Amino acid sequence: MAGHGTEEHPHGADRLCEAGDRVYSRAVRRGRVARTDAGTVPCLLELALLHPDPDDMDWLVPTSPQEVMTRLLRGLYDEVSASGRRMGSAVAAFEWYAGLGGPARGGSAGEGAAIRVLDGASRIQAALDAATEACTTEVLTVQPGGIRREHELSEGLHRALELRGRGVRMRDIYNHVARHGQGLLTYLELMGDAVEARTLDEVIDRLILFDRTVAFIPANTDRTMALELRHPALISYLVTVFERLWRLAIPLTATLPETRIEGISHREQSIAALLAEGHQDAVIAERLGISVRTCRAHIARLSETLGAASRTQLGVRIAQVGLDRPSGEAEPPSVSLPVPGAGPDPAAAPAPGPGSVPGQGSPTAR
Repeated sequence: MAGHGTEEHPHGADRLCEAGDRVYSRAVRRGRVARTDAGTVPCLLELALLHPDPDDMDWLVPTSPQEVMTRLLRGLYDEVSASGRRMGSAVAAFEWYAGLGGPARGGSAGEGAAIRVLDGASRIQAALDAATEACTTEVLTVQPGGIRREHELSEGLHRALELRGRGVRMRDIYNHVARHGQGLLTYLELMGDAVEARTLDEVIDRLILFDRTVAFIPANTDRTMALELRHPALISYLVTVFERLWRLAIPLTATLPETRIEGISHREQSIAALLAEGHQDAVIAERLGISVRTCRAHIARLSETLGAASRTQLGVRIAQVGLDRPSGEAEPPSVSLPVPGAGPDPAAAPAPGPGSVPGQGSPTAR
């Protein structure tokens, strides 16, 4: 075993060493492997990819690939959430310092170019147009909200086509609900392989990155102010946030994963997790990019499917069937759903429940 531990070749469960890959693959195919066969790859035990067979301690059984994936996604989800909170704190701090006034307000030329407050739709649009014209390699965007309106997409189509003509590559992240908009599908078809789109249940507020040198983010909630960022450290931070979201997101061409609970859609699973966190209907609707009315219709269907007669009972049932976690975080336990009209469910008894950068004419404000 000497020389084969994880200290000699450190890695995570997402990238096994060659020996570990062979043994784990064999364990998944056969259902178990002899403990002696895993002696040269202690990393599999340390990463909990193999564990002793309770019926025969001389054998090791594999952790299911689905459970491994869930564990990895949970770690990424926590990292992205923490990054989003840190980014919000950083922006708030810069806004506070910018509002102090005094001689330092003008600052040096370098400071003025690093963080610039854009007040008003016309200034925001002008800055976006200038960045678009200067862009030569890549545009990264996060687009919160619901279904993209066709007129929003068509207004900037000619600029997007110009970017494509210059060989600029574009990657966009949307809410899952944007998949249902024909306008977005038409836009992506026209742009061809110049644009790649993925979706998530929830995304951060709007972010537009040009050539990894300049970024635009919202500065208030009523769509009248934005921040233009050129500081290398901030840009690097925002690129890291985008890339981690991108890894979590699902390609637009791929179908959303099954919820593993019959009768509950992927969106209803997301709503259930947010309900379990104590959010109100309006907050849930905004985070998922849907209307409050649509959100409440999904909640009503959840209540019917889970046999809950009140919001309190719904919260209990959500926890019982494992829907109180973000989608993909953990496989829900095997729980039989109540049949409506079949009598009361003893387990369901009551228990002691920001704005985007304006300037939709920009090819990147999709």
